[in-house]
Amino acid sequence: MPALLVALASGLLFGLGLTVSSMIDPAKVLDFLDVAGSWDPSLAFVMAAAIPVAAVGFALARRRGTPLIDTAFRGPTATAVDRRLATGAVLFGVGWGLVGYCPGPALAAFGLSVPGAGLFVAAMLAGIGAHDLMRSIRMRRAATV
Repeated sequence: MPALLVALASGLLFGLGLTVSSMIDPAKVLDFLDVAGSWDPSLAFVMAAAIPVAAVGFALARRRGTPLIDTAFRGPTATAVDRRLATGAVLFGVGWGLVGYCPGPALAAFGLSVPGAGLFVAAMLAGIGAHDLMRSIRMRRAATV
């Protein structure tokens, strides 16, 4: 239960940060990405402010042997850039550039009933479901070969 409460508090804090920084506003994000038009550099300041905060968090985590509410730190295990990673990164970037949402801000916007966020979240969930279905089909085929 403590882990669930910490996760909830972390998500709420993250959502609050996204809201305060206007990252839940697709127009603001699209203006940031439009360097040849109505470019708005303010989100660069948001990112620049987040880097030192994250660096302090990672430095503090490195000093600890274990996390506060778990038995071990769990980070990514893959170290290679493969086709799946590159494809996912491209799809993420294209989606972000087309509509101005990525998953975190979309969920925060959906929670605040921002118009259009529900459609994005539904499409995102459909994409996740399609990916999982295709992956399970591939795994079943590979198991029968």
